[in-house]
Amino acid sequence: MLDLNGFDFGGVFDVELAIESLPFVLGGLPSTLGVAIAGMTIGMILGLFLALARSSERILLRWPARMYISFMRGTPILVFLFILYFGLPYIGLELSAIVAASAGFGLNSAAYIAEINRASLNSIDSGQWESAKALNIGYWTALRKIILPQATRIAVPPLTNVFMDIVKATSLAAVITVPELFQRTQIVVGREFDAMTLYILVALIYWPICVLISIMQDHLEIRFSRYL
Repeated sequence: MLDLNGFDFGGVFDVELAIESLPFVLGGLPSTLGVAIAGMTIGMILGLFLALARSSERILLRWPARMYISFMRGTPILVFLFILYFGLPYIGLELSAIVAASAGFGLNSAAYIAEINRASLNSIDSGQWESAKALNIGYWTALRKIILPQATRIAVPPLTNVFMDIVKATSLAAVITVPELFQRTQIVVGREFDAMTLYILVALIYWPICVLISIMQDHLEIRFSRYL
């Protein structure tokens, strides 16, 4: 049985150090949110076209999309960040840390978003496509005005999970010198030699961010429910 008598909780989390370090650590919040939002935006745009290509009857569209999705889902995002930031300069293309991180998370998340979009689009009754065709409504118009609004409601929960994963995964961008939350936390850890306090602090910062994203998810689900 675990005996906590005499355990020094103050030695685990130094409240005074946490309060003193909070402003500096929060200085990385704009980079964290900027990279996450940019990555999600890239992923959403690319993911939609990948989903359409993946579902296409044309093999020249379907197989490249499948290969891209397979590659991105089968390789660690950290390796991909290293390729973009440290590898591309060898071929004469140098990206800033923030651009490399945004592109990395965007290109990687697009593979997962594509599969979410594909499943959501396939869940819509094919009769709606046929009705749109019978009414002489073009493919892109039917997709934008009829199919996508319904598919979006279905896709909101898993897409929100992807966004949460990106927000938390931005901590990996610290290894390519992006000044985000975790990178700033590591700076303080190296200076104060109190890793436990600082890592608990940064965890307590990520948590409310994800809570706010969950609230946004609930709002979007209600908004798009009218299409179902």
